[in-house]
Order: sequence, then C-alpha cells, then structure tokens
Amino acid sequence: MNLTILGCYAATPRTLTHPTAQVLEMRNELFLIDCGEGTQVELRKHKIKFSKINHIFISHLHGDHFYGLIGLISTFMLLGRVNDLHIYGPKGIKEIIVLQLRLSNSWVNYGLYFHELESTQSELIYEDNQLTVHTIPLKHRVYTNGFLFREKPAERKLNFEAVKEHRIETCYFQKIKNGHDLTLGDGTILSNELLTFDPPAPKSYAFCSDTVYDEDLIPLLKGVDVLYHESTFLNSEEELGAKTMHSTAAQAAQIARAAQVRKLVLGHYSTRYESIERFKEEAQPIFEQILLADDGVHFEF
Repeated sequence: MNLTILGCYAATPRTLTHPTAQVLEMRNELFLIDCGEGTQVELRKHKIKFSKINHIFISHLHGDHFYGLIGLISTFMLLGRVNDLHIYGPKGIKEIIVLQLRLSNSWVNYGLYFHELESTQSELIYEDNQLTVHTIPLKHRVYTNGFLFREKPAERKLNFEAVKEHRIETCYFQKIKNGHDLTLGDGTILSNELLTFDPPAPKSYAFCSDTVYDEDLIPLLKGVDVLYHESTFLNSEEELGAKTMHSTAAQAAQIARAAQVRKLVLGHYSTRYESIERFKEEAQPIFEQILLADDGVHFEF
C-alpha cells in the first residue's frame, strides 16, 4: 500500500504548495483521491501513469478539491485514452463536468461514468475482487465524504515443502489456497494449516478530508492501518476551525487515538503557518504515530 501526496494544503494554490490530491496504490491499482488545481501537472512530475488511473474519488465540491478535474478529463482525451473512467463524488459533479465539456464544444472518446453520492450514511461505492471502498460521511459546510479503502483477504500461500512431501498434485493447489483441507486416497486428512502459510494481513486506508471534529467517525475508522485526517489549524485557531468546520492537528490526533488506528497522516494545512512541523508538535503528545503529508511525499506502508 503506497500513498503519493500531490497536494495537501488548504484553499488556494501557491508557487510551492498545492491543493488536495493524492494517489493511493493498493493491490497494483491506482486511485486518485480529490483533484485540486494542478493535479495533472503533479501527476506528470511524479511520473504517475495517467492510463493506470481508472477511478477518481472526489470528497466535496469546494474548488480546492476538484477544480483540476475537468483539465485532467480533457487531457485524457487528448492522450487517446481508451479505458473507462469512473468518477465518484457528490450529486452535482456530473452536471458541472458535462456543462464545461458542452460549452467548450469538447468531448471524450472513452467511457466516462459518474457515480453521484447523496447518502448521509456510510455506503459501499466500489468493489472488485481485491478491495472495497466505503464512504465516510463528514461534517463540513457542504455535503462531504471521506473514503475507506479495505483490501479483501488474500488467498493462502502454499507450503511447497509440505506439498512436495505429501506428493499433492497441482490440480488441488487452488482448493488448498482457498483454505480447504485435503483428504488423501487412504482417508488421511491434511489440515490446511499444514499445507499453507497465512497471507499478509489485509491493509486499510481512510481518507478524511474537510471536516469539523466529529466523534461519530470513530466507529467507522476503528483499527484502520493508516488514517489521513485534515488538520487545517493549530490550537491557537481552534475557534476558527469550529466556525469554518475544519479540524486542528490535536483534534485529528484525538480521533486517531480513540479509533486505535496504526498511523495518522496530517494534511490540508492552512498556509498561514510558516512550518508544518508545528502540526506534528501539537498532535504527537496525543497520538504518537504521526506522519506529515507534504507535496511530493511518498509513503510506503
């Protein structure tokens, strides 16, 4: 599970800071999460293949989280994209994108599918044979969701020494990897634990973009491996955070501690502060396993 931060600052883009966008890699699939201005430039900068992005998740319709989307969609067309593109976001995102395409007399030469969201309850919005994605309802000034990515358990790994010792034919390998015991011709039952090793534990990643401090998130985030939680402000601006429905670094740490997550990634920093290290300083006394997002940072989990 790898995470590349393309942008993680609040509000407007600047020369050296970019609004929210990140690429999550799980089971060799790439997922783009939010798409602020300049996202496609950052994708090129970090050598992320456009053709491998087939699913884009937009948390909400504030500009610093999706104003780069129409440009990316258009560039896909210019590059001769053939793969379908699926976009998951709040109701209204289809109207916004289609209007821009229509009024600019533009088009796409690939399948463009919108999955519009309006539920205030967590729901399954994507599933394949390797992972699932659920929404995480957030409390912000407009309808907003975070996203919870969970790997499905992988099949078990063959113990080739045991398989060879018992002269098991290859036609039984898949059954064994699926977790079944094996009965030999003489009636001997070989337990699956004897013939296989445990697969790696499934990983999970939760993305919580703009949200006020909300303890309702805790059950949804319980035990996730990595939590990205917005931390727009420091404690000195906690009142402003409540007014604008954003969180402080300390509040993000409180959520992480209560949900017993393994690691917390802070981001969505207000650009009023000179150093993002201050966010870690305020969060770490509450929750130790703190990572700081920053533009261009790559995490391997």
